[in-house]
Amino acid sequence: MAPRRSKPMALSACAAATTVAAAAAGGAFVVGGSLSATLGPRQLSPEVVLQSATQTTGWQLPAVGSQSMAVGATFALAAGAAAAAAAGARRRSRAKGAAAAEASRTCLRANPIATFETSEGTFKAEIYLDKMPLTASNFIDLAKSGFYNGVHFHRVIPNFMAQFGCPYAQDPRSPRSGTGGPEDGTSFKILAGPEEGKEVTRRNGGNIPDELTEKITNAPGTLSMANTGRPNSGGSQFFINVANNDFLDFFNPRTPSKHPVFGKIVEGYSVVQRITETRTVNDSPVKPVEMISITID
Repeated sequence: MAPRRSKPMALSACAAATTVAAAAAGGAFVVGGSLSATLGPRQLSPEVVLQSATQTTGWQLPAVGSQSMAVGATFALAAGAAAAAAAGARRRSRAKGAAAAEASRTCLRANPIATFETSEGTFKAEIYLDKMPLTASNFIDLAKSGFYNGVHFHRVIPNFMAQFGCPYAQDPRSPRSGTGGPEDGTSFKILAGPEEGKEVTRRNGGNIPDELTEKITNAPGTLSMANTGRPNSGGSQFFINVANNDFLDFFNPRTPSKHPVFGKIVEGYSVVQRITETRTVNDSPVKPVEMISITID
């Protein structure tokens, strides 16, 4: 759903204007449908083998009674201890090498940067692929496929947020703006994290599973998933916060809103602020604001 701050309303272009006060009391972003004052936006242990002194050291010792046996036992124990120490050192070295290689790969894999070219200017955002691999991978897949190109911002509220990503908003005047998502049954692969390479299928209207893992607050400049208020109902729609909207955090116990953040603007934040301040009717821009393209670097 889209972020809401007032009486129940749909997230479409025809949604009734909402107030910040109501949202702060427990609003939420809704994707389609109606919103109430408490709703939010649309969408090993090693073994040591002791060998005899002769086998381990290659030394040939004359057998001279008990003394020879004692010497042999001493050599065997010493050789076994030395072998164990060497094996332990090799294991530690391999572990350190593996850890260093993994750290190197992590450092080399910087988060992708998305460039948003709009009719009002360009801004860039870091996409949190490292912290939100499922949600970020969904967005990256849609952006690379051209899904967002030509779509209009369908809901903007000053000092609150700008919502975008509904395919029906290709037509800026469509009454269905705010109710759509990706095609049901389409899929994408997770690009990072412990489930890297796993294929995820969009279901129940093109929706993806909620990724309520990283506690990243809905701060100014952050990108957050919109949904209908129901679990696992986010798809392609998201909103960009232009205020501290922590009441939309899934980990905030004050409201039922659950809107996970998956990125943050790193350049051109003033462009988004300007978009939220455009003149609107029922929260829909009078002068359409088009997303010309989104590219991923």
